[in-house]
Amino acid sequence: MTIDDKDMINSILESVSRIDYIKPEDIPNIDLYMDQVTTFMEEQLVSSKRYADDKILTKTMINNYAKNKLLPPPEKKRYSKEHVLTLIFIYYFKSLLSFRDIEELFKPITAKHFTGHGSSLSLEDIYREVFTLEESEMSSIKTDIASKFQKAMDTFQDVSEEDGDQDYLKLFSFICELSFDVYMKMQMIEQLTDQLRAERPDPKKK
Repeated sequence: MTIDDKDMINSILESVSRIDYIKPEDIPNIDLYMDQVTTFMEEQLVSSKRYADDKILTKTMINNYAKNKLLPPPEKKRYSKEHVLTLIFIYYFKSLLSFRDIEELFKPITAKHFTGHGSSLSLEDIYREVFTLEESEMSSIKTDIASKFQKAMDTFQDVSEEDGDQDYLKLFSFICELSFDVYMKMQMIEQLTDQLRAERPDPKKK
C-alpha cells in the first residue's frame, strides 16, 4: 500500500466539507405522519450514510425513541416540526450516547421548549443557535484533522520493508490519533451527563 499524503488528506477534508446539517427552514411547517418523517430524514441525511442500504430513520426507531422517553408522543399520529428537530438531535447523539444519557440531556429541552410549554425560547431557536456554532467550528476541525494527519505521516520513519508495511503503520497511527481524540471527548460528555443527572435526581427513584 502506498499513501499519497496530499491526495489522502485532501480527500478526507473534502468529505468533511460535505457534512452539513438540516436547516430549520428546510423542515416543513406542517405536521407530518410517520412515513413522511422517515422519508424527509432519509432525503436530508443521505450524504451521512456509510453504506447505501443503511437506514437513517425507521418506524421502529421512532417507536423506540418514544418508548424510551426521548421523543414526546405525536398529536393524533402526526409529528410537528419540534418532533423532527428532536429526531435530528437524537440522530447525531445515538452513535455516541446511550438512550439513558440522551434522555437526561433532553429532559429540560422537551419539558420547557416544546410548543405550548410557555417558554419564549423555542426548540427551533435552540437548534439554530447550536448548529450555527457547529458550522463555525468546521474550519478549526479541518485544521485539527490536517495536523493529526501530518503528525501520523511523520511516524515510523525508520521502519524497513522487512519490519512491516510503513504506509499501513502510518495510517494506523492516524486512526489511533482520531480515535483517542473521540475517546477523550466521549469521557468528557459522559462526565457532564453524569453531573447533570446528579444535580437533577429522578424523584421516582428516591
